[in-house]
Amino acid sequence: MAMRRLYPLLPPGERYPLPPAEILASVCGSTNDRAHTSRTVLAHFLYGSLSGAIYPLVRNKLGGAGYGFAIWAASYLGWIPAAGILTPATKHRVPRNLLMLAAHVVWGTALAAGFRELEFSRNDIFTRGPARDVLARQSPDREMGIRRG
Repeated sequence: MAMRRLYPLLPPGERYPLPPAEILASVCGSTNDRAHTSRTVLAHFLYGSLSGAIYPLVRNKLGGAGYGFAIWAASYLGWIPAAGILTPATKHRVPRNLLMLAAHVVWGTALAAGFRELEFSRNDIFTRGPARDVLARQSPDREMGIRRG
C-alpha cells in the first residue's frame, strides 16, 4: 500500500518498476506480463512473511519501525547486492530509496501492531472458553445456575 501510494510522488524519470519487480526480473528474467506481476507480489509477500516471522526474536531490541529499517538495510545494502541481484541502495537515487525506506518502516510498524494484538489475544480470546452469552444461548439453565439431572 505504501509503495503504491508513494510511487506517483516520484519524479517522472524515476517511475520505473520498483525493486521487488527488479529483483524478480534479475533472478527469473525480465518480463512485463501479468504472471510476472503475480510472481513479484507472491515473492515479496513470502519474503515479508519470513522476515516477519523473525520479528518476535528481536522485538525487545528493535521497535517495528526500526525493524522495518533493519530489513531494508539488510536487503538493499546487504544480501541483495552481495548476491549480485541489484546494486546497493547507495547507488540508487534518493527519491526511490526514500520510497522503499518509508514502505519498510510502514511494514515494520504494522507488523509490530499486529504482533501486539496477538500478544494481547494470547491471554484473552485464544485461551478463554466460550463467552458466557454463548453458553447462555446454548443452555439457559446453565446461565441461571439451575442444575439438572
